[in-house]
Amino acid sequence: MYKYENIKADSRYEEWISDLKKVPFKFSYRGEEYCGFSFPLKCKKIDRIDTKEVGRYEFTVDDTLEVTLLLTHYYDYGATEFTVWFENVGDEDSGIIEDPRMDMRFEGENAYIRGIKGDHQNQYAAYEKPLTTEYVESKQGRATHFNFPYFNVEHGDGGTILVIGWAGRWETMMENTGDGFRYIARYAMPIKTYLKAKEKIRTPLFLIAPYTVRNEYYATNYWRSWFMKYNMPKADAEGNELKPFSTCTIAGDTGIPNSDGSISENKNSWKPSLEKLFQENIHFDYRWFDAGYFPAPSGTSEDSYWGMVGAWVLDEQKWGKDGVHFKESVEYAHANGVKTLMWVEPERVTEIDSLVENYGYKKEWAIPRFPDYYPFGYAYIMNNISNPECYEWTKNRVFKLLKDNKIDLYREDYNLYNPGECWVLQDQKEGADRYGITECKAVAAHYRLWEEMIEWTSSYGGCAFVDSCASGGGRNDLQSLRYGVPILRSDADRATTALRLSMSTSFNKWIPFHGACHLEKLPEKETEQDGISDVYTWRASYLPIMNILGGRFSQDKNYDFDMLRFGLAEWKKVNPYLTKDFYPLTPWKDKNNKSGFTAHCYIDADKDEGVMLAYRMEECDEDTLALELPFAENAEYQFIDEDSKKIIYAKDKKLTLTFAHVRQARLLWVKKAVY
Repeated sequence: MYKYENIKADSRYEEWISDLKKVPFKFSYRGEEYCGFSFPLKCKKIDRIDTKEVGRYEFTVDDTLEVTLLLTHYYDYGATEFTVWFENVGDEDSGIIEDPRMDMRFEGENAYIRGIKGDHQNQYAAYEKPLTTEYVESKQGRATHFNFPYFNVEHGDGGTILVIGWAGRWETMMENTGDGFRYIARYAMPIKTYLKAKEKIRTPLFLIAPYTVRNEYYATNYWRSWFMKYNMPKADAEGNELKPFSTCTIAGDTGIPNSDGSISENKNSWKPSLEKLFQENIHFDYRWFDAGYFPAPSGTSEDSYWGMVGAWVLDEQKWGKDGVHFKESVEYAHANGVKTLMWVEPERVTEIDSLVENYGYKKEWAIPRFPDYYPFGYAYIMNNISNPECYEWTKNRVFKLLKDNKIDLYREDYNLYNPGECWVLQDQKEGADRYGITECKAVAAHYRLWEEMIEWTSSYGGCAFVDSCASGGGRNDLQSLRYGVPILRSDADRATTALRLSMSTSFNKWIPFHGACHLEKLPEKETEQDGISDVYTWRASYLPIMNILGGRFSQDKNYDFDMLRFGLAEWKKVNPYLTKDFYPLTPWKDKNNKSGFTAHCYIDADKDEGVMLAYRMEECDEDTLALELPFAENAEYQFIDEDSKKIIYAKDKKLTLTFAHVRQARLLWVKKAVY
C-alpha cells in the first residue's frame, strides 16, 4: 500500500501556522489589500486527533469586523485546507469586503493539468494538456454542472490536487510561470459587500493536496484514499463507515403512466410491487420515493404533475389523510429490512399566492427569475433560504415531513438552471455595495440545512448523510460531499452503456462513492420502466451505489427476476473493492464512442486483491485486448474469470484478454499469483 506522507508539505503547513501572514488568502477591506492574516489575534485553538490537526484562529480587524480562519492539515497525506469567515460583531455596518480569494504559487517545471468537466451537456468529459494559462469557471450557480472544481496539476517530480468546495459560482485561473505555476480561486463573483450588524459570511473550502510521485495512477489513488478517509459522511449516528448500498424504485410498476419520479405511485400501487420483490427474494437497501407525491400549493392533484413544489405534504388523493397509506408502505418496508429515501426540493417554489394563503409563506421570500420561461409548464422560482425566517419555515416543513413519515434518507434536488441570476437580482434589492451577499448567505444556509438534516434524521434512527442531487450532478462540490453522496451521479446516466463507461472512467477518479442506473435505455432519459438488463449492462453498472431504476415487477408476468437476482448477487461480491484503488486501463472515451475496449481495475492494496472489469464494446472490430498493469510492480498476479473459472497469469505487468463477441463484459478476480 502506498504511504502518502509528505514532509515538504508538512513543513509548509507548520510555516503557515508559525506565521499566518503566509496563508495564501487575499482580500480587500476598507480599500486596503491584505495578504494572509496579520491582524491582532483574539483567540487560537489547535486540536490534534491522530494525523489530523485542526486550527481555529480568530482575529479582530476593527470595531465591527472579526475574521476567523479554520485551517486543517492531514499529516498522513500532506494535504491542507482552509475556510475563512467574516463576521460583523458590532452594531453598525462594517466596511466593504472585496474580492476574497485564494492566491498561491507552486514550484516545479513542466506543469501539466488533468481534470474532468461537469455534468449536464459535458457529462464528465476528461481533459489533459500542458498548462499554459487556464481559466475555468462555473457561473450559473450549480457548482458542478458544466465545469468541475477539482484539478490535478503535475509539476516537477510530483503534483498538486487543487479543489474548491463551494455550492455556487466559482472561477479559477492557473498560469504557467516557467519554474512552476500560479493558482487563483474566486467565488460568488463579484464579492463587494459590507456586512450588516451580526451578519456573517464564509469562503469556500480551499484544499491543497500535494503528492510526491509524478504518476497519474498514484495521484488518482492518493486522492481517492484521502477522500474516503476524510471527506465521506458517516452512515449513522453511531459513526459507522458508509458502505455500498442498493436502491430500488417502484414507480414504473403501477400500471399508470409515469413521466418521472414517483408521480404514478399511490395507496394501491406500492404493496403489490414490494410484495412481489420480496417474494422473488430481491434484497435491496432503500426504496427510492421520488418527486410527484405532493399536491400543488393550490391543492390541485395531478397524476402527471411533479413540478408544482413548495407545499411539502403528501397528496391526500394519492395517499389518504395525513399520508396514512404512505406511512403503511414505509413501515412495511422497514419490517422487511428496507429503508426509505424521499425526494424534496427546498430551494424552489411555485404558486406563491397559494403558498402564502395555505401554508404561511411570505411573498418576499420568493425570487421569480424566469417569469416567461416555463419549460415544464411551471415557473422556476427560487426559495430564498438566505433569509433566516424563510430558512426556518422551509426547514421545519421538511423536517416534519420526514419525521412524520419515518423517512430514513433525505434526497435533495435543485432544479434551478441558473440560481446565480436569482442571487444577483436579490443583491440588487439589497442596495449598493451588497454584491455577492445573497449567494454567500444562501450557500452557507445550504450547508447548514444539510448539517441540521443529518442531525435530525439520525436522531430518530435514520441516516447521517443525504443524497446530493441538482438536476443530476450539479452539486458535487467537495464541501457538499462532506454531508452527502451522489446516489445518481447524472440524470443522463440512465442511457447507454457507452455513456456509463465513459463517466465511470472519468468520474471515478474524483468521486469514489456514487451510483448510476442498472438499465440501458435508448434514447437518453426515456421513461424509467423499460430498458435493457443483461450481463453486459449490469457489469457496466457496478458502482458503490446500485440503483434499480425501473421495472414492472408485478405488472409484467414475464419480468426476468433471474437477471435481477444475478446482477444484485454479483454486485454484492464486487462492491467491497469498488471504493479501493482505481486503475483505468484504457483511455477515456466520449459517450458516443462504442469502438474498442474499456477496462479498469479496483485493487485493495492492503490485501493485494481486487476485481477487473473489461468490456468489448458494441462496435469493436478486434477480439484481443492487451493491457499494461500499473499496480503489478512487485509481484505476479493471477486473474480468475468469473464465468469460465479459468485462471490467466499476467507476466511482466502485461495481460492479454480475448473476447468471443462484441458487447461482452468480462469480470476477473485479481490476486497475487500462486504457482
